[in-house]
Order: sequence, then C-alpha cells, then structure tokens
Amino acid sequence: MKDLRVLSIQDISCFGQCSLTVALPVLSSLGIETAILPTAILSTHTSGFKGFTFRDLKEDLPAIIAHWEKEKIRFDAVYTGYLGHAKDVEAVLSIARGELNEGPFIVDPAFGDDGCLYGGFDEDYVASMRGLVKEADILLPNLTEACYLLGIPYNSSPNEAEIEAILRGLHDLGAKTVVLKGIARTKEQIGLCVDDGNDQKRYIHDRIDKDSHGTGDVFASVFVGAYMRGLDVYESAVLAADFTYKCIANTVDDPTHSYGVKFEPLLFGLEGALRAALEKK
Repeated sequence: MKDLRVLSIQDISCFGQCSLTVALPVLSSLGIETAILPTAILSTHTSGFKGFTFRDLKEDLPAIIAHWEKEKIRFDAVYTGYLGHAKDVEAVLSIARGELNEGPFIVDPAFGDDGCLYGGFDEDYVASMRGLVKEADILLPNLTEACYLLGIPYNSSPNEAEIEAILRGLHDLGAKTVVLKGIARTKEQIGLCVDDGNDQKRYIHDRIDKDSHGTGDVFASVFVGAYMRGLDVYESAVLAADFTYKCIANTVDDPTHSYGVKFEPLLFGLEGALRAALEKK
C-alpha cells in the first residue's frame, strides 16, 4: 500500500471528543499519516459547556501554509471540518486551489445540526462556506447544513422531491459528489444518500435515539480514511455510518460521558472492518 498523507483542517477542542481530537486518532488508526492545521484552540467544544475559551488562529494560517509551500510539502488529500471563522475559509481555499493538495478536497461543513447553527456561527459564515463547497470533490453535509447552504427552510423529514432538490442544489453550488446525512430519520432508523451527479445510492441503517456530540466528526474521519485506503464513496459512507452507530451504542449507557462518544476502544475493530471491506472488492 502506498504511504498516504492527509491534511485535516479543523479546530482543537482540548476537552471533548470532536474535531482534530477525533480526526487524528481515527485517520492514524487506519494507517494514514495525518497532518493538522488547527484553525482555533478551544478549552472544550461548544455544545454542552458554558464559558469555554476560544483562541482564533486565523492570523497564523497564512504563515504555516507559506512555510509548507516553501518546503514543498504535499498531501494526498485535504479534509476540512469545523473552521470557526469566515476568514479561515480564505486560507483553506488557498490550499484547495494551490499545489499543496495533490488529491481530493473533502469538505465537512460542520456548522450546524437539528435545524440550528452551532454557537458562534452566523449567515456570513454559511455564505463563506459556499466558497468551499464550490471547490469540494466530496461534500459531507447533514440535512441542516445542506438547507443552510441552499438558503431553504429546514425540514427534518424531507420527501423524495425535497431530497432530490437538495442534492441538485448542492451540485449547482459546485460540489462534485455529495454524501447527504440525516434523511429517512425516525426514532429507529436514519439514512444517507450518495450522489455524484449521475448515480445515486441510499443506505438506511439502525439509529439510537440519542443526541451525541462529535458523531459527525467520527463519520467524516472514518469516511476519509476508508476512501483514501481504497473503498469507493458509497462503501466508505456505509463503513462510516456503521462505525458511528457502534460508537454511540458503546456510550449510550454511560450517563457521565455526555461530551462525545467512546470511539477509541473500537478503533482496532475499525481497521479489521476496513480490511474485510477491501477484501470483498
């Protein structure tokens, strides 16, 4: 297997299982050298905690990028998550359009859920995120993020016509392939749709009716790792969805663990599941 190097661009929440504290161990466990570009440092993540600290690193990003360019460092893929500030998007765009990235540009919008924006984000941030969507080879939005990107009302249970309109709208924004999460949502099930503009596949799977922090980051990180290791987009999305479910199931009975999901004990099994999926190809 070719040695792979992926750059993950997101914040660091010093406590709480999300963003880079998920991406780094997940991608590394899948055999991928993982570089990071932190956009901000937070004492905790922004959901479920009050009075968290936030240090924006947007002023540092151009110098880091310039140094990498000088050193002729290259990445096999770039994966973005929670950025924190509209100005961070400008730095990310310079990577997407420059020579640092020699592979796919994968965008997890990571700015909202359940019909609402995360704390600290506004419509200006959503507007800036559309610039990343335009460059995205693969876009990983949940239903909330898709609706905000398109400027349409959020509906937690869209019908087929509405789902098709959302997918078409995201392609019109520039995304080449879309993995839309959160469709067919009930207490027992939830689904996703993979659409590359020509072909479309759905995956409906079991759901645990519990809101858990960081599950979008778990999904995105597993997806990126599986895709870079050789699964196609749909296969990667299925593996990511199944692993995310297992992480929630591994956490749901622990009332003291409200700040994320216990994914770490399951990473050894994740590598095995990936190998099994690759062997079936």
